[in-house]
Amino acid sequence: MIIDPRFTQLAEGLTGFSTSLGKGERVLIDAYDVPDAMVIALMRAARARGALPFVQIQRARIAREMAVGAEPAQYESLSEIELARIRQMDAYIALRGSENIFEASDVPSSRVQLLSRLMKPVTDHRVNKTKWVVLRWPTPAMAQQASMSTEAFEDFYFKVCTLDYARMKPGMKALADLMRRTDRVHITGPGTDLQFSIKGIGAKECGGQYNIPDGEVFSCPVKDSVEGVVQYNAPSVYLGSSFDNIRLVFRKGRIVEATSSNTRRLNEILDSDAGARSVGEFALGFNPHILEPMRDILFDEKIAGSFHFTPGQAYEECGNGNKSQVHWDMVCIQRPDHGGGKIWFDGKLVRRDGLFVPRSLHRLNPGYLQAGS
Repeated sequence: MIIDPRFTQLAEGLTGFSTSLGKGERVLIDAYDVPDAMVIALMRAARARGALPFVQIQRARIAREMAVGAEPAQYESLSEIELARIRQMDAYIALRGSENIFEASDVPSSRVQLLSRLMKPVTDHRVNKTKWVVLRWPTPAMAQQASMSTEAFEDFYFKVCTLDYARMKPGMKALADLMRRTDRVHITGPGTDLQFSIKGIGAKECGGQYNIPDGEVFSCPVKDSVEGVVQYNAPSVYLGSSFDNIRLVFRKGRIVEATSSNTRRLNEILDSDAGARSVGEFALGFNPHILEPMRDILFDEKIAGSFHFTPGQAYEECGNGNKSQVHWDMVCIQRPDHGGGKIWFDGKLVRRDGLFVPRSLHRLNPGYLQAGS
């Protein structure tokens, strides 16, 4: 089979820089509505590194039909099977494409919550015990979300997904070091006045090892420290439903008020379990090529000049212990064209209108990163 050279370049990056596959390591390739050629490119790239590829092919419409008729006993068995398999793997590479991002929008919320709860042990093991990377696959539907032609979007996609992520490392390290030393965070902007502590939590650089595209450093608020209000300006799709203008009010670390263009569904999700109304992640995004939201979290959370503040599950690394079946990266863009905003660490201005202020962080501003791409 003749493989598009862009597929080969991406596959080499995913098996090399992102997951660092070694001889004899087992990798599960989880392909969701992805061309066979890309799966084959990944298999060849894994084998070239001496790794052993395993493949799971999935389809969104089939997954929806399974979810519509899901029975607890059925998914309890499936969870056991999938957990046994992922425990045999050293790495996990997921590519997710779909012609319809709302394919699961008519699956009853009770079924969605059931599946999330029963499959959570599989997700937890994959996130915490394997080398993993997850990315979307470009489709005409994604191009439409981004208001681009299919050809232009594909060019954009491969540009951001094969970015020289190593160039981000010095700036990411400086930001992570600063966050590790920080206690109080204060964020302001249109509709936003939010304060919390990240003292003792730590910080993690994300430069192409976990999500593609990438470009963020994340931490997590001390669980009961969050006070104030945040107004997100990036639209979001979560569990097959669309949300605009999400606004959350916090008291003692809990979401006490939540509104959006879909307030009822928003609160259904936030009531999924005890942890869904607490925050499990705080991150700053800075991918220089991603500037506008396209209702795709893996892209939107990396937008240059953005932050995301995430209700639900915290990561074991740099986490606050919050547990939930929900992990929803809600995004606010603070560049001037989106209303601006400021972020302070311990009273010192760190970012103004989407640009980092301290000299040590200038390497994360778009001008520097774009110059090397």
